[in-house]
This record gives sequence, C-alpha cells and structure tokens, in this order.
Amino acid sequence: MKRANLLRDVLFFAITIAIPIITPSPLWAAEVHKELGALLPLWSIIPFAGILLSIALFPLLAPHFWHNHFGKVSIFWSVIVAAPFLLAFKGAALHEILHVYIADYVPFIILLWSLYTVAGGILLRGKLRGTPLVNTGMLVVGTALASWVGTTGAAMLLIRPFLRANALRKRKAFMVVFFIFLICNIGGSLTPLGDPPLFLGFLHGVPFFWTFKILPQMLVMVGILLVIYFVLDTINYKREGPLPFEEEREKLRIVGSINFLFLLGIVLAVLFSGLVHLGEVEILGVERSVESLIRDGGMIVMGLLSLRFTPWRIREENEFTWFPIQEVAILFAGIFMTMIPALAILRAGEEGAARALIASVKEPYHFFWITGGLSSFLDNAPTYLTFLNTALGRFFVGIPERTAVAHLIAQKGIYLRAISAGAVFMGANTYIGNAPNFMVRSIAEEAGIKMPSFFGYILKYSLVFLIPSFILVTLIFFR
Repeated sequence: MKRANLLRDVLFFAITIAIPIITPSPLWAAEVHKELGALLPLWSIIPFAGILLSIALFPLLAPHFWHNHFGKVSIFWSVIVAAPFLLAFKGAALHEILHVYIADYVPFIILLWSLYTVAGGILLRGKLRGTPLVNTGMLVVGTALASWVGTTGAAMLLIRPFLRANALRKRKAFMVVFFIFLICNIGGSLTPLGDPPLFLGFLHGVPFFWTFKILPQMLVMVGILLVIYFVLDTINYKREGPLPFEEEREKLRIVGSINFLFLLGIVLAVLFSGLVHLGEVEILGVERSVESLIRDGGMIVMGLLSLRFTPWRIREENEFTWFPIQEVAILFAGIFMTMIPALAILRAGEEGAARALIASVKEPYHFFWITGGLSSFLDNAPTYLTFLNTALGRFFVGIPERTAVAHLIAQKGIYLRAISAGAVFMGANTYIGNAPNFMVRSIAEEAGIKMPSFFGYILKYSLVFLIPSFILVTLIFFR
C-alpha cells in the first residue's frame, strides 16, 4: 500500500513539474490547429531523454529495482508526456497518441512477436565449436540473411545457436556486440524487407531493388567489422586456450523446420502490404490501410501456428522464454510515447524548434550523419521519412511525391543513398537504435553473459569501432 501511495505521489509531482515544460504559451494554445511540431518547445523532449537515461543508469545503479520495476519506470515517463500533452492540445494530442500506438507501435510489436515466436521454434541441434573462423562464418551467414528475412528475423534465428557455440568461451560480450552491429543492423541494408526505413521508402515510391545501390557502402562496413571481429576473437581465443575436445559430437541438424514455412509467411505478409493497395479504414480516428491489417493478422496467425505445431520441448531446449519480448514491448511502449514530441518537431521541419538543425542539412554527408545520428536514438523509420521529405522539398518543390522520388533517384541519388545508409547503419550505435539490438542483449543476459551498459556499449564499442568506420564511408562515398 505504501509503495502504491509513493508511486502515486511521485507521478503527481512529476506531472506537476512536466506541465510547464510541455504546455504551450497562451498564444500557442490559440494556434492548436497548426502542426503540433511547430508549437512544441525543444525542451518537450526532456522526458524522452529521461527514459533513455533510466534505461542507461538504473541497470547500473539499482539493478534489483530495475529488474522488478522497469515497467513502472516506463509508465512514469509515459504519463509525464501524455498528461500535459493532452491537457495542452486535447483532441489533437489524443489523435497523435492514438496514431503512434495504432499505426506504429502495435504493428511494430506484432512483427517482433511473430518473428521471435517463429524463430524460437527453430533449434539447431549438435555442437558448433566457437572458434574465430566458425563465429565469423555465422556472422557472415546472418548478415547475408538479414536483408531477406529482416534484421529481427535473422537475429532471432541465429542468436541462440551463436551463444551455444560459444558456451565454453570466457569473453563473449564483444561477440554479441558485433552480432548486433552486423546482423541486427548493417545486414538489413539491401532490400525493403531488411529494415523498416527501407520498407517505408518502398511504400513511398523507391523501387524494391534500388536499395542494392547501398551494396558498396554495406560491403565496406561489413568488411571492416568482420576483419576487426576476427582479429579480436583470435586474440581472445588464444588467451583462453583451446576449447575442450568432445569425443562424441552430435551431428548438426535442424529441428522444428516447419517454422521456416511460417517465417516465409511473415516475409510474404510484409511484402504483400507493400505491393497491394486495398483502401483505408479508420480505427479510433486513425487511418490504417486494409493491406496493413491483413499483414498484421497474417503475422499473428504465423506466430500462433508456430506455437501450435512446434512441441514446447523444442523451445525449452532452445532456452526460449517470453521475457525478452515482454521487456521490449514494455520499454518501447514508453519510448514510443516519449518520442512523440521529438518526432513531431522533426516533422515540422524549418517551422519547428529544430529549424536550425534542419536548415543546416545540405550536403550528402550531412544527410548521412543527421539521419544516422537521430536514428541511433529515435525510431529510424520516421527519421528516414523526415529527411527523405527534406531532400524532396529542397530539390523538387511542388512535384507529386512519387514523381519527386523518381527524380531524386535519377538526379540526386547520392542523397537517398546517404539517408538510407545512415538510417540502417547507425541503428547499431545504441541498444535502442533498432529493436533487435535490445532483444539480443536481453537474450544474451538471460544466458548469463554480462553485457556492457547503455553508455558502456557506446563508449567501448560504437565510438571505437563504428564511428571511425562511418567516417571512412563518408570520405569514400558521401563527400
């Protein structure tokens, strides 16, 4: 009872503090009919920074509290945004919140849940020895798969076999980090099936196979990271000594292979939603395309079929639990709510509080770094769309969108390549840059691996390995 009262008092205090932060001035309140992003002050993103800091610091400073109460923390920051936002903008704010959850969050979680469920029913039996060569080979396979089954699909398919292969290795955190770099992010660069921003581009007129234009940039990144990984793994492998030899080694075989059919069904459902147009329907005032609802329903069916036709003992042997997807669903519910002001300000372009930032984006390398930098912390799909529209507005004003996209590809293709590469590649910079990053970390921690903290990941890995690689890509391709 005391805890409930304390939580209530803290929420009340937080809302009281937050109202002057988010609430517009009387002049703004009179102009609520305008684009919300043009009305919100820059400091309205403070709660978003708050939830990111909570994710970064609580596991370090109060791990027991975080493990038991991370859901309450997510709700806490969500209320800080939602209450004053609704108070200030009323119906417009309610529509914005409903839109984020109905059009973005729910499909996002359905996709993650279906892929997590289906991939969890595929078990690789037999022993792989986690040598540097074997590990590098698995990273290559996963990176190649990611563009065709999605970064989430490839990650969920391979993370458990990857961890089991290295069960006897002592230093494993760096292996998981490079798994995140390559399979959860950069590998999804080649098709709209690979990563959400590219799929969004496909829906807005970018041809399906145009994304192969990013192949040179992808190969440079993959080549650099694989070489670094192999060197690091070789050094650590020699320090640890050879793995114990097992006289009887079970032959490698796949169990639960029926789930590959369900995985194919998910991929086809995603592709269907991009190729077929069946009109629009309204759900609580939010427009959803009929084909997207069919896609979501199809993915749910694939997940349920996987649960029905996969013996649970296979999932148990695969060390499958629901906690990683639950953690992602709960934390990202808060992240989606708190990022509403940030995304609205970005959408407002030069009319919003980030006008100086938007106006300064002119050269290809500007688009690469600003799209990538923001995609490291925000949802990379709307960030991609924001800067795609920025490029279209800069070069092809007043032209219908699909025609403008065609002109951009034909005349200024380097800008679209920069936007696409930035959105996909730099999701690897943080745990929240792409959803599979967080899921892989959660699965690794469940397996007993001590993963770096939120800031430790950035300081020890992203700044050391990714940023120099991105600088090299910039100098080669986007100057």
